Amino acid sequence: MSHSSQATKKSLAIRHGLSLEDDNCLGLLTLPELFLEITARYNEAPALLLEGADSVPESWSYAKLREEAINIAKSLIALRINKGDRVGILMTNTAQFVASVFGTALAGGVATMLNTFSTRDELAYLLKQSGCSVLLFEPQVAKRDFCATLQSIVPELNTAASLHSAELPFLRHLISIDATTIPGITAWQTFIDNGRVITETNVFSRTKMTTPADPGVLFFSSGSTSKPKGILSSHRGVCIQMWRMQTQQGLPNGVRSWTANGFFWSGNFAMVIGATLVAGGTLVLQSLFEPEQALQIISRGKAEFVFAWPHQWAQLVNAEGWLDSDLSAVRYVDPTCPLATHPTIQTDWIEPRYCYGNTETFTLVTGFPAGTSAAQSKDSHGQPFPGNTVKIVDPLKGTTLRIGEHGEIAVKGPTLMLGYLGIPLDETLDSEGFLRTGDGGYIDSEGRLFWSGRLNDIIKTGGANVSPLEVDEVLRNMDGIKLCQTVGVPHDTLGEMVVSCIVADGSHAIDEERVRDYAKERLASYKAPRRVLFFSEHDIALTGTAKIKTAELRDLAQRQLDM
Repeated sequence: MSHSSQATKKSLAIRHGLSLEDDNCLGLLTLPELFLEITARYNEAPALLLEGADSVPESWSYAKLREEAINIAKSLIALRINKGDRVGILMTNTAQFVASVFGTALAGGVATMLNTFSTRDELAYLLKQSGCSVLLFEPQVAKRDFCATLQSIVPELNTAASLHSAELPFLRHLISIDATTIPGITAWQTFIDNGRVITETNVFSRTKMTTPADPGVLFFSSGSTSKPKGILSSHRGVCIQMWRMQTQQGLPNGVRSWTANGFFWSGNFAMVIGATLVAGGTLVLQSLFEPEQALQIISRGKAEFVFAWPHQWAQLVNAEGWLDSDLSAVRYVDPTCPLATHPTIQTDWIEPRYCYGNTETFTLVTGFPAGTSAAQSKDSHGQPFPGNTVKIVDPLKGTTLRIGEHGEIAVKGPTLMLGYLGIPLDETLDSEGFLRTGDGGYIDSEGRLFWSGRLNDIIKTGGANVSPLEVDEVLRNMDGIKLCQTVGVPHDTLGEMVVSCIVADGSHAIDEERVRDYAKERLASYKAPRRVLFFSEHDIALTGTAKIKTAELRDLAQRQLDM
């Protein structure tokens, strides 16, 4: 290769992390092996702390967590699930959630995480897309009655003792963690009792048949299409990230962790469940975030590492009992976080905020570890983790750009997904095996990635992705709406606020409250618009009626909100 060719290659915006073999954080790379290793290592140490009767905390040791997960595995085997069968988990942040994920893995199944904010139609879609054969679910989550929801989705439940659904032909068993009298839904204790005929030897023989390349988990994430995308990840990809997160976040062995967000989000799963269990720590559980209760749980559980989004920090600071709470155990919260203003908290921990990742890569692909200052990171999003390669490409041509040039971020590496459900992998990756992320950015001469925003229109609100197409698809079915376009408007604590811009057709009386109520009945709460703005057709025409330019409409919405 000539000198000029070498210089040209070095100037291209493509950077490799260290070899994966150089990542000394890693251990065994299947979920069953990882789980059995850490539960044996920490054995009688507390793994989970949950609210018991009269708010008295109940502790599960690692040994008890292992026992419960093995019991679930036995019961799934008794239901005759086979290797690779998908087991839906529709639960909040409970002990049963954690045990069910690893119990599914021990039995050879694929743990399929389902969003507990789902409406009836959303849950029906997730169950159909995932092809779950078993659903383990929490019957009552806040105001959602999932028994009634499932009866609506599967009307055969009302007439048959066994489950045979025409709409969901792969779904064979519904297991409620509470007692139930509904035909076709099995109570948790019955489910566990039925598994007692299966031996541990049978369970462990299955774990030996699981390989790092096998599908391990299935998460759903909103993308550029109108429906959530099923993202299938290998055992290897998930385990790599679980092993890494303790070191990445600078957490000590035995750390006690609390989170405000659902474990069914991949980031929460890796950064909280993964980092804590690998460290032999304790998950201080709150099933659903409620700020006043959260302060009590953090205090009683002596949580040290706390994880939430900006709007949730604001709710904690404004909650009743804020100043009366003893939060002195909290150590791993950034000094810039509102929680750090509490008089009992002393911290100098700098969170690893300089990172970039996606559900498709089972969270982070680039980053700097905890303790990295803005001066060190130059406010970038870090450098590639071991095994990863990141490049910047021309969004239209796909050609690799040069250092410093802005374009689309493309990634590949050992944690990259096995694929989207229903989409051939060759339609997802480019010719070199990179995932085109739809995010904009550039790479500097030091190999640091700088994320500059999305090239598509996905709204990032309160840590969750919302597809505006999905919101618009729902609202366009409402009487009285002629035109609807949803955008994300900058928000101090949410990051972006979901705002629906509407042109009414005059056939029905509609206002902001009616539109929001309509959306809340059909969409998860975080997807429903927080604001609804009304415009004339002439106003929208300013941004182009044939194809609305969302950047201009976003500015128009912002100006109206600021009035």
